[in-house]
Amino acid sequence: MLKRFLPKSLFGRAIIIVVAPVVLLQLVSAVVIYNRHLDTVTRRLARSVAGDIGFVAAALTRNKDDLARVHILQSANSRLNLSFSLIPGQKLTVGPLPRPYSPLEAVLIHTIDEWLELPFSIENRVRQKYYLIDVAFEDGVLRVLAPHNRITSGALAALILWIVGSSFLLLAIAIMFLRNQVRPILRLADAADRFGQGRDVEDFSPSGAVEVRRAGDAFLRMRDRIDRHIRQRTEMLAGVSHDLRTPLTRLKLELAMLHDVPAATAMQSDVDEMEGMIEGYLAFARGAVGEPAVDTDVNALLDEAVGDARRHGGVVEFTANGDLRGHLRPMSLRRCLDNLLGNAQRYAEHSTLTARREGEMIEIIVDDDGPGIPEAEREAAFRPFYRLENSRNQGTGGVGLGLAITQDTVRNQGGEVVLDTAPQGGLRAIIRLPA
Repeated sequence: MLKRFLPKSLFGRAIIIVVAPVVLLQLVSAVVIYNRHLDTVTRRLARSVAGDIGFVAAALTRNKDDLARVHILQSANSRLNLSFSLIPGQKLTVGPLPRPYSPLEAVLIHTIDEWLELPFSIENRVRQKYYLIDVAFEDGVLRVLAPHNRITSGALAALILWIVGSSFLLLAIAIMFLRNQVRPILRLADAADRFGQGRDVEDFSPSGAVEVRRAGDAFLRMRDRIDRHIRQRTEMLAGVSHDLRTPLTRLKLELAMLHDVPAATAMQSDVDEMEGMIEGYLAFARGAVGEPAVDTDVNALLDEAVGDARRHGGVVEFTANGDLRGHLRPMSLRRCLDNLLGNAQRYAEHSTLTARREGEMIEIIVDDDGPGIPEAEREAAFRPFYRLENSRNQGTGGVGLGLAITQDTVRNQGGEVVLDTAPQGGLRAIIRLPA
């Protein structure tokens, strides 16, 4: 249950790790000071006030002369930081001591009650910032006004201000430094995300702590290895294409001259099939290499793909939802759409193309009313050269690379392809691309 309330980000957790021990230490210190120092100081101040009141009451008791009592009260008022006044003829009704509003006030009342041997009543005048203490005197009431700073310590407010102020100061310093430490991690994550989407990350350079720099250097080395592998694969396949197309061209020329040979037609079919397989393999191997991502009007691109499919005899309905623009690779996306619409045209009578924006993603859906793909074989359908025997038999053509090329191209742009069942009962292909 504790994990549910903890922050999910590294920045939030780092703030807790740094600030929580300091705040806890300050709270423990405040409790110790409150229970020890402030309690002791309050008791001593209360004893001092009780002693001063007792001393003045004893002096007034010994001196019955009115003039002498006036001098005693004047001297006490000027030297004891208390205000004394004698109310003769008034009787003090002493009831239970008032209920304290704080632990310190409870200590104060208890201490005065313990050290002042005369009956008294006490009232805290908060707005006037003093305590009103009435003491029963032999022929009247001795009224004492004790200022708050005379009877209690003001260190508690200073302690709270110090704790709160230092906590905010430490929090501000921690946020400033931790944000600088987290920023390189966010930049590394952003660079990895852009590289996964096939975008340029040449502007990334490792920064931050040593461990973050090591992770950034490892990412750059990984990027270079992947780029080198893709270049080597493309160069190798370009060479294979050149080497294979030359003998294929000679075979096609020789077959064109064999008009009277019965086997020439079958051989020509085999040569065409071999050439189609080579072209399909090269398209799969190239993927989206070399094409930069640009700002693309997806609706216009889909409209062009639908127009080409209709010119080739396909029955396609196109529906777009809103203005769809994204930073994508248009030629690669067009190749994916041609594959999906071509499959729908080959295996179904009717297909539907829809596009919409889902949050930060652009979603393109191709539905058809064909035989579809069984759920158990949908994952295997993305494997290169995988042929489905039941619903996509070999007699319909193709080399089993259409879906593999589509998935590889979409993943190079940071998206995904999902196969499902269409409402018409056929195959539904969903392309999700980051906008």
